[in-house]
Amino acid sequence: MSLIVVGTMAYDAIETPFGKTDRIVGGSATYVAWSASNFYQPIKQVSIVGGDFEQQEMNELADRGVSFEGVEVVQEGKSFFWSGRYHTDMNTRDTLITDLNVLAQFNPQLPESYQDCQYLMLGNLAPAVQKSVITQLKNRPKLIVLDTMNFWMDIALDELKDVLKMIDVLVVNDGEARQLSGEYSLVKAAKVIRGMGPKFLIIKKGEHGALLFYNEQIFSAPALPLEEVFDPTGAGDTFAGGFIGYIAMKDDISFETMKKGVIMGSVMASYCVAEFGPERLKTVTKEDIDARLLEFEELANF
Repeated sequence: MSLIVVGTMAYDAIETPFGKTDRIVGGSATYVAWSASNFYQPIKQVSIVGGDFEQQEMNELADRGVSFEGVEVVQEGKSFFWSGRYHTDMNTRDTLITDLNVLAQFNPQLPESYQDCQYLMLGNLAPAVQKSVITQLKNRPKLIVLDTMNFWMDIALDELKDVLKMIDVLVVNDGEARQLSGEYSLVKAAKVIRGMGPKFLIIKKGEHGALLFYNEQIFSAPALPLEEVFDPTGAGDTFAGGFIGYIAMKDDISFETMKKGVIMGSVMASYCVAEFGPERLKTVTKEDIDARLLEFEELANF
């Protein structure tokens, strides 16, 4: 049994009210892997990088049980690069640079060793790429989780709707849920979206927590009030990693386990925002996670 993570491995340049960094490792698959590896190993990565991607970054993830057999390295190319500047409220940002570089030629090919996949996390990528990964698996995984964004709703809505029929869990934020469904009420939006295919829907609401929908059941997870949010880049991917990692660890896809998975995702995201990039995720311990989990339990207890 294994957990496959599909997404970007990249470099970011980030500016927030608290500081800036001109180059730090990032990418959806990077954040998911750092987060999920706290709960489950091995993680089988699927991505593409250029020759500029530092081996040290891969070595650190390898020490956390991440396999790179499914990562294509284009030695003469450059890795995906994104640069952004966050506003004072840290909820809005301006994208300054998006250089696809080798990502423009990303056509993932799953190694034979990846065919034991039971849990599949599809990071935010073109829906056609997400679908190609699903169709390469000889046996359907126990759980397929997909993340997407408004960009794909704008330019590839039909392809997105096609892949939604093939998955179990969709992860979006509240604005994306409203755009995809055409409904302002998140409860109505959830019914419309789950009618498109996914049995479970997670709607992230940033500093206001997250909602999990299944049949007629709704679980509302709080967000931990933090004194400082240093860098929100990758928080959503970190959330997804904590969620899928916990589900894989428990090897159970019941609604009850999913509820705990949403909390674990929130726990990991609360650490992600504490430093630039995934730096804080690299040092999180089991004791840290357990302590933060207690804070969430106390926050929701009444």
